[in-house]
Amino acid sequence: MIKCLFAGLLARRATINPSTCPTYRQLFWAEVQKRQLKTKNVLESKFKEDPTGNQCGTKRPRESPSENRESQREAQNMKVPKQTEKPSVPDSHREATKTTESVGHWSQGLKTSMQDPKMQVYKDDTVVVIKDKYPKARYHWLVLPWQSIPSLKALCKEHCDLLKHMQQVADQIVQQCPDVGSLRFRTGYHAIPSMSHVHLHVISQDFDSPCLKNKKHWNSFTTDYFIDSYDVIQMLETNGRVTVKEGTSELLKLPLRCHVCRKELPTIPALKEHLKSHFPKK
Repeated sequence: MIKCLFAGLLARRATINPSTCPTYRQLFWAEVQKRQLKTKNVLESKFKEDPTGNQCGTKRPRESPSENRESQREAQNMKVPKQTEKPSVPDSHREATKTTESVGHWSQGLKTSMQDPKMQVYKDDTVVVIKDKYPKARYHWLVLPWQSIPSLKALCKEHCDLLKHMQQVADQIVQQCPDVGSLRFRTGYHAIPSMSHVHLHVISQDFDSPCLKNKKHWNSFTTDYFIDSYDVIQMLETNGRVTVKEGTSELLKLPLRCHVCRKELPTIPALKEHLKSHFPKK
């Protein structure tokens, strides 16, 4: 017989049902907690003796959630520099790259073409004549000075002799053209050129070319956007500089008109078909 401490009664072992007796369940649960506490104390004492947790196969206890988050942040901070760091580039290399890019820009193409013997038609100590890479007529040349002059705005009175020589060379090139007797030519400058380096256009007025494709191409040669060579020379002699009228860029948007009879045409193909009546091919 065992004595029930909570009920204060004596009971026979045979009459005690462990699954239904509340006293037995409480005693059993207390014993379980006692054993768990004892086991925990043993593990902690072993870990203090061996902080690495490697001895006798004992595993290191898990870190608390707060400690775990701190360790993750430290690991991320260690990785960030590897992802964001870039190799340092010397300033001299950056400058060289910029120079190469500026020289290689399409607007600088004339400086390359004027050095190409295949493009050259004539040259002397002062100027060079090249074929236009994208001619807008049957005959289209460019006269360029060897002297570096970026645009019309950079011209001054001292350049008058240079521009006169460019005009003389242009006249010689025209006189050597086999179709000089049947075609009319104009020499002049674009008021706002797209290409850097001053260049004088020498172009036949048939405008028979597959490279003439849009209204901008047409109006850049048949309106006041195209400044006659002699007018530029006169401006330099009189004012010491070239003046471009305000709103000149709007001339490129004008309707398509035949430069011979001033008839207005709706499209470039229609204009080209119309020009055949003025400039028939032989």
